[in-house]
Amino acid sequence: MRLRNIPGAKDAIEDSKYVIHDVQEKKGNWAEVFGNENPVHIEVGMGKGRFIMTLAELYPDVNFIGIEMYDSVLLRAIQKREEQEKEGKILNNLFFIRMDARELPLVFEKGEVKKIYLNFSDPWPKERHAKRRLTSRQFLERYQQVLSEEGVVEFKTDNRELFEFSLEEVKEAGWKLLAHTFDLHHDVEMNMGNVMTEYEEKFSSKGNPIHKLIAGQ
Repeated sequence: MRLRNIPGAKDAIEDSKYVIHDVQEKKGNWAEVFGNENPVHIEVGMGKGRFIMTLAELYPDVNFIGIEMYDSVLLRAIQKREEQEKEGKILNNLFFIRMDARELPLVFEKGEVKKIYLNFSDPWPKERHAKRRLTSRQFLERYQQVLSEEGVVEFKTDNRELFEFSLEEVKEAGWKLLAHTFDLHHDVEMNMGNVMTEYEEKFSSKGNPIHKLIAGQ
């Protein structure tokens, strides 16, 4: 997917108070960054940020970090935060990071992260790109390096092939499949408290079933 470059995006990200820079220096010290010992949840590939901003508002006793690698997309999330702050919504429990998810073990110590959210990730449909999928065994290994013992990964998608691939990867990586559904919005138990992303709202409005899994180590 080719994203349109937005002039000034890099500068806006560099100047934003919502974005943490020099993140490798924060490894092992995220409690100091947030100023508390609350659990840390991260979203890898947060897009425009609606999902994680909603979570941060709903759960003030959890620290959230939204990770996005594309400047133009992260800029949209920053702008949304600025709009919310003008409306009086101050989210002190949420920061953004501009980084590639492959670098997660360089940024977080083992046990520093309690939950990882993956929402409507790029399916990378070509087989030779399988290891780039965020639910591949290669990425599950990276997540294992930062998650706490009881930590989990929650993944949502409307892509059936990617979901079936993900179920198999969880098994092959030696993880435990704690729960899964092929139709989230019609699964009363798993849909309880569900926060929708922009993509989820778009796809489900077209009648596409949403798939979800929860996996632990």
